[in-house]
Amino acid sequence: MSRQVKQWAFITACVALTVTAMTFAIRAGMLSQLSLVLQLTDSQLGWVNAMAFFGFPVATIVGGALYKVLGAKRLLMIAFIGHILGLLCTLFASGFYSLMFATFLIGLANGAVEAGCNPMVTQLFPGKQTTMLNRFHVWFPGGIVLGALVSISMTYLGLGWQSQFACLLVPTLLYGALLIRLPDNFTEEQTPANSQRPALKALFSPLFLFMLLCMTLTASTELLTQQWIERILRESGASAMLTLALITGVMAVGRYFAGPVIKQLNPLGVLLMSSVTAYLGIRFMAIAQGTEVYYAAIIFALGVTYFWPTMLGFVSEKLPRTGALGLGVMGAAGMLAVSIWNPVIGQLIEREQAPGTQNAFDTLVALSYFPLSLIVAFGLLLLGSFYKARRQTPKEVCHDS
Repeated sequence: MSRQVKQWAFITACVALTVTAMTFAIRAGMLSQLSLVLQLTDSQLGWVNAMAFFGFPVATIVGGALYKVLGAKRLLMIAFIGHILGLLCTLFASGFYSLMFATFLIGLANGAVEAGCNPMVTQLFPGKQTTMLNRFHVWFPGGIVLGALVSISMTYLGLGWQSQFACLLVPTLLYGALLIRLPDNFTEEQTPANSQRPALKALFSPLFLFMLLCMTLTASTELLTQQWIERILRESGASAMLTLALITGVMAVGRYFAGPVIKQLNPLGVLLMSSVTAYLGIRFMAIAQGTEVYYAAIIFALGVTYFWPTMLGFVSEKLPRTGALGLGVMGAAGMLAVSIWNPVIGQLIEREQAPGTQNAFDTLVALSYFPLSLIVAFGLLLLGSFYKARRQTPKEVCHDS
């Protein structure tokens, strides 16, 4: 594969992921407007959000299983069609069920982007998979920053939720145009045509199952907090969308410079450090008011920055037999967990918005249990890896002598 094709493919993937992130950011910023205009409760908004996160795992599992058959370009073409249809259906949504359907289509498209791009990036850069996955995933927080700024600007100009979703058609058409210029089967030369049986068997290894459980917790920590930030911080005195832009801006910078951090601490060390920092950030956010919220948001952002791409990079490097299917299942587990928890968070916020109880303390405390569990999980895994290394060292020394 030529260097030019690699660069073009990576740019296309980054633009597609930017669209995924912008749908996330603009939906997060529009929850109160959608609630008012379409007369939706917070519980109903939770189910609408859940559809985006439910459509995602459906696409990543199916796409991961079919990656060797379809290839990256066809999966991205499916994503493009899904984004166009989902956005058009959103624009014409008239109530709870039509909005749920439209959001599900966007979730499917977002999942198809991940299913096609994550294994493609590992193929394009086999020698630095975790670093390049982090660099690719710069464009998720980067897209959220862009989406948040677009939402703030258009709201200031008096433009409603339909106008804001309509503007997403522009970057969607852009990555569709980029996609056309890619060769049809540019990933096939690096993809063996064997069956998925070895990958399926590798999915049941203890380490993969453990990381799958951890993925549900890392994704919930990152995405639930961000998706509900406009409702959570409504009474804090801070701008929710500016806070979201700040969080994702820090994440984008951190992911771009992920290489030295990962090299210094190794992926497990990074994940443990991230869990501790995310926990402290959420607990600080629970008691912060006014400008304090922004400081808490920076701490939280430093915590969740490396979660998603480092989890994928760890599996790709340590469990390579799982292949594209493994990456798809990991992404699916994370988004499915977020889908399941979204209505629960919506109900919790609904109770907190009752007269006399307008604060987000209980919601943020509940969210903090996710990274707290990860501190234990990654701490045990790191201790296990140290113990295993110490047991192997004497044998290697004895053998060398």
